[in-house]
Amino acid sequence: MMEQRVGIASPGRTDVAVAAIAGISRAHAQRLLGDGRALINGERRRSSDRLQGGEQVAVELSAAVDESLLGENIPLTVVYEDDDLLVIDKAAGLVVHPAAGHASGTVVNALVGRAERLGQPLGSVAGVGRPGIVHRLDKDTSGLLVVAKTDAAQASLMRQFGERSVEKEYVALVRGIPSSRRGRIEAPVGRDPRNRQRMAVVGGGREAVTEYEVLASGGGHALLALEPKTGRTHQIRAHLAYLGLPIVGDLRYGGGPGPGDLRRQFLHAARLAFDLPGGARLAVHSRLPKDLRSSLAASDLDSDRLPAETGFEVSGR
Repeated sequence: MMEQRVGIASPGRTDVAVAAIAGISRAHAQRLLGDGRALINGERRRSSDRLQGGEQVAVELSAAVDESLLGENIPLTVVYEDDDLLVIDKAAGLVVHPAAGHASGTVVNALVGRAERLGQPLGSVAGVGRPGIVHRLDKDTSGLLVVAKTDAAQASLMRQFGERSVEKEYVALVRGIPSSRRGRIEAPVGRDPRNRQRMAVVGGGREAVTEYEVLASGGGHALLALEPKTGRTHQIRAHLAYLGLPIVGDLRYGGGPGPGDLRRQFLHAARLAFDLPGGARLAVHSRLPKDLRSSLAASDLDSDRLPAETGFEVSGR
């Protein structure tokens, strides 16, 4: 069923008016405007266009079902689930969205298959090909990924990501040791002009902010906890490479094989916290997978800040 919201615009930018009427983030509003799913007086407008006020805004939150998106029986590790959403612990090597070269075998195919078997819905407001998806992890990054089961939950989660109120913590093992125990990287990220398959810190790139803390160091390596404040493609990988601290195992960004001959990036989404639709706060944590634990052991580094197990806590009910 299509969900539509209609309202009267206040003076100002088009994306701001759409966000206010639909109760979504500006980033989400911009996506809907670009898809033609948010119309001003029945016509498409650009996000930056100025409205005089009084125009009719019609927003189609739900997207048409993509009949070509096939469900597959791919195992998923579910850490938390309720009627509105679930959080999975994604394995390294699993692509999130179908795309060129990955038409099947993705997290989305697995989610569609699981929903079909259980008779459950998935959120549709993010658009065709993204049922329930509100954020992503790179193929070879492991860890926590939240998925919406309803349109309302998906809109709520997208708004929280857009407002940067979702807490995310990644763990990375890097080659080299930072000069300070804590730091903040503020450097724009965009497509690397010398290698279009990479991202890099470039003039004219999109705003990108990452904070880090050194959990342990020695032997030419450092174990970092990282909090990306923005969500740019390959942000953490590009920022650390920019500092001369490439993630071990990240061959694309100059990390080289990691301790224990690790050949995928030592990057794990270890913690995730956000508000549930009912108002409570959910905090989820994920233990390092076996390959990263083995690589860390080979580096002779460890930290009691690492989650000892995988689980969750709900507070504020």
